[in-house]
Amino acid sequence: MKSLTWVCAGAALMMAGATGVPAGAQTAAPKAATPAFTPAQEQDIKALVREYLLANPEILNEMVEGLQERETAERQAAQKAIIAARHDEIFNPPEATVIGNPKGDVTVVEFFDYNCGYCKSMFPSLMDVLDDDRNVRLVLKELPILGPASEIASKAALAARKQGKYAEFHRAMITHRSAMSETVIYELAAEVGLDVARLKSDMKDKSVADIIARNRALAKDLQVTGTPAVFVADDFYPGAMSAENLKAAIADARK
Repeated sequence: MKSLTWVCAGAALMMAGATGVPAGAQTAAPKAATPAFTPAQEQDIKALVREYLLANPEILNEMVEGLQERETAERQAAQKAIIAARHDEIFNPPEATVIGNPKGDVTVVEFFDYNCGYCKSMFPSLMDVLDDDRNVRLVLKELPILGPASEIASKAALAARKQGKYAEFHRAMITHRSAMSETVIYELAAEVGLDVARLKSDMKDKSVADIIARNRALAKDLQVTGTPAVFVADDFYPGAMSAENLKAAIADARK
């Protein structure tokens, strides 16, 4: 069997675009172009590389894993840069949708949708953490991505701030077991003591739609592709988290 050196040569040949110019030779002093390999040699090398990869397919897995690790590292670095550049927008939003200790030493940020089953299942864990640790801030990011009813629910929740009942209304909607609908939203609003007629009027305020638009743009920049999406300090945790995992992430943040 031909030497493994030829496999390396084949890799170099492919990196050079199979032009006959070895990798790195582009910086050499200009001279009359002479192919490094004859056409027959090129075919032999390509055949040898193919034979070697078929005999050692784990190399392809290693290549894929290496690529995935590099892409993950690049994505995390880009995310960290966005967090640093837009820290206040993420952790101190002007809409002040905060539950828990407003002066807590660790901030948890959750992007959520009222029709998201995983968001609903995670809510008790969030409340357990806030009950057990009175020094945690929870910033809620309305991110309606599951249809028109979700959009109405988020607009209603944000409008409820004008009546001082955001937290109560949020709890009522996120703990409602069945899917949200416009009828359900206004029924829950009445149950928590909101003036529904005023709520409907306040929902039309442009500032409400602007908050949702900003949250969507921020989620896109942070590469948040679903709900729930949680940030504990500067660390990102996609998907629902248990109370234990949340507490561990908060402990890490305090370190």
